This record gives sequence, C-alpha cells and structure tokens, in this order.
Amino acid sequence: MRKDLGDKMQFMPLPVLMLATYDQDGKANVMNAAWGGVYDYNQVYVSLSKHKTTDNLELKKAFTLSFATKKTEKISDYFGVVSGNKEDKIEKSGVHVTPSKYVDAPIIEEYPLTLECTVESFEDGNLIGNVVNVSIDEDYLDENGKIDVDKMEIIAFDMVNNTYRVLGENVGKAFKDGFDL
Repeated sequence: MRKDLGDKMQFMPLPVLMLATYDQDGKANVMNAAWGGVYDYNQVYVSLSKHKTTDNLELKKAFTLSFATKKTEKISDYFGVVSGNKEDKIEKSGVHVTPSKYVDAPIIEEYPLTLECTVESFEDGNLIGNVVNVSIDEDYLDENGKIDVDKMEIIAFDMVNNTYRVLGENVGKAFKDGFDL
C-alpha cells in the first residue's frame, strides 16, 4: 500500500556542491549549492538565489564546482549557513585556495574532485556551466588512474531528514545489468 505525502519535494539523493568564485578584487568565496546536477554532456546546472557568489558569477563568468565529502562535511555546511557578504568564509574555515589554470575561479584544495567551469548562461537564478577541466587530488585515484569514488566518501543531502549521508555501496553495473532480464 502507498501513502500520499503531498506536494513537499522529496528528491534524493542531492549532491552537496561547493561553488567557488572570485570577486572584483580577486578574493575567493565559496557557497554550498544544494540544487544542482548534470545539464548536458560537459555541462552542469545549479539553481541559485541572490548571493555574493551570483554577483561574482556575473562579473567573472567562471566558477569551480566541488563535491563535499565526509571529511569536509562541517566546513561544507558552514559554507551554506554563513553569507560571504558578512564573513570571509575562506579565512575563517582555514581552507587552502589555488587558482584554476583553466578558468578565473579558485580551487579549494580540501575538496578532492573539482569541475572547472565557464558560465554558459545565468538567467533567473539558473546557472548553466561548461566544464572545461576536471581536476582531482591524486590520492583519490585507483591503481588504474581512475577516480575511486569509495575513497572520496562523497556526501549527499537528505532533504527528508535535513542530514548529510555518505554515498553507499556499489550494487550493480549501469547500462549492463538490465540486459540480464
């Protein structure tokens, strides 16, 4: 038997994305952007309301998008609950920032996987970015040079319980297991 829960959104899992930009003075800022994902091949989508970050996006036309991990959960949540207009989140959190070689945006070293993006469009809070490079901390590669998702312990936002959860075990092969039917 099924139970109706009404129209309150219950979408999961949601990636916990860290969107980083530079301001007009070249100062790095980062925010936790919960509403995002893949838009198209080599493109990402993020839904944003008005923030310091949105001003930076319009100015620089570039950003980085990193995936929060179990290890970075506290600073990732901090980046979402405090405004960059009120505090220097980079300084207070103690994270380490290096400039991207590909776009005019910062890479936060504490996040193992970062997408380096240019702004394709940004209208009515809908950001579409072109991924021009993906960088990863080599500690999170397997012996074949591929991303080891298990090592990263990427977290997802659970909007039902307002918690963060670590992505779980591998349960099958995409685009393969269905052929067994």
